[in-house]
Amino acid sequence: MIEDYRFGHIQVSGKRYDGDIKIVSGEVVSDWWRKEGHALESSDVEDIIAARPETLVVGTGDPGRMKVRESLRKQLAELGMDLVEEPTARAVKIFNELSGSGHKVAGAFHLTC
Repeated sequence: MIEDYRFGHIQVSGKRYDGDIKIVSGEVVSDWWRKEGHALESSDVEDIIAARPETLVVGTGDPGRMKVRESLRKQLAELGMDLVEEPTARAVKIFNELSGSGHKVAGAFHLTC
């Protein structure tokens, strides 16, 4: 589903995005931003939580500066959702692998720092 990622750009199903995105139930939510830029919390991914994927893959940026808040980690664990957080290039690969193997997966990708 994700064809390419480079610092600041991602291509999904033939369309290029130049801002952070989420992928929820196979749909791209573009120009996504968080309440606090480099902190990911529950309110930033309410749509993903509501969709109840098996796994949430978080791309933390090229060098991995974005961090998942502990409260979100706990919430996902309580709901039985797996969390994968990696620098975005690695997260894209994992997302594609899970998606390609039939897992119900959602993604939240920070494209820069």
